[in-house]
Amino acid sequence: MLRSSPSKMPFTADAAAHQIQERLKNIYNLIFEIEEERNRSEHNLNNITKAHDKITPDDKVSPYYQQKLKSLYSAAVSDAQQEEELIRKALAKINEIRAIRNERRIQARNAGNKETIRRGALMKMLLSSAQTLPLYVGKSPGAKPPPLCGAIPAEVTYIAKMGDMVAALVKGSEEEENWILAEVVQFNPTTSKYEVDDIDEEQKDRHVLSKRRVVPLPLMRANPETDAHALFPKGSIVMALYPQTTCFYKAVVNQLPTTATEEYEVLFEDATYADGYSPPLNVAQRYVISIKESKKNKSQS
Repeated sequence: MLRSSPSKMPFTADAAAHQIQERLKNIYNLIFEIEEERNRSEHNLNNITKAHDKITPDDKVSPYYQQKLKSLYSAAVSDAQQEEELIRKALAKINEIRAIRNERRIQARNAGNKETIRRGALMKMLLSSAQTLPLYVGKSPGAKPPPLCGAIPAEVTYIAKMGDMVAALVKGSEEEENWILAEVVQFNPTTSKYEVDDIDEEQKDRHVLSKRRVVPLPLMRANPETDAHALFPKGSIVMALYPQTTCFYKAVVNQLPTTATEEYEVLFEDATYADGYSPPLNVAQRYVISIKESKKNKSQS
């Protein structure tokens, strides 16, 4: 969780750079603390192994060894909890750095200094954004992933923040409607409408859209090994970002990721193929969301 809200962050480049350096120093120190905690934990685990080695399978565990093992296991659990807390602190600092950099980028854009990003660089940026999206790790076994983790949708009252990535349903030059990848400029609570910018630099379009035409993208990845229920089931109909484009299209989930770093394998609807679907393509969790059909499409179905 971020300790500094974007509204309280400095707006000058020097101040932002200072805050980032400050957090990098914190991360540096935390890494050393994590390593020290890990060494302490390893020492305790070795002691547990040695204690077990002194007990043969046929022996009845004496009260002495029962108490010793209980004490060693309690220490090991405490070590693991301390290491987890330090890792979470380091991850929080990383998220703060991301927020500061995003705030600076938004400020530059609002000041008219928006940097033009080449197509290839944009695709790399989108891939990196998906790969570095924070991974949800529950603080206790059975903890439920929050909204906007993996396939879990946002709450009805949720409002995407300035700078957030969303899927936006916009009208093209020929009045056709397309779901595009966009960035939130602002939300007007009076009209309940978003202002969003097309992420594609070649378009440079700004759209004013109602909430139903904007779908927030996941803010965290779900871990298939611990929170498989937070992923779309195989066969689900979804919207997915077509590789090397900035548009979402209707697709079917063909294979789920099996590790935290893997992507979905999806089949896009494509009439140019005999079975109506494209060959399997990989799409990151961040760019696979629940489908929203327009009233026009519903009336035709």
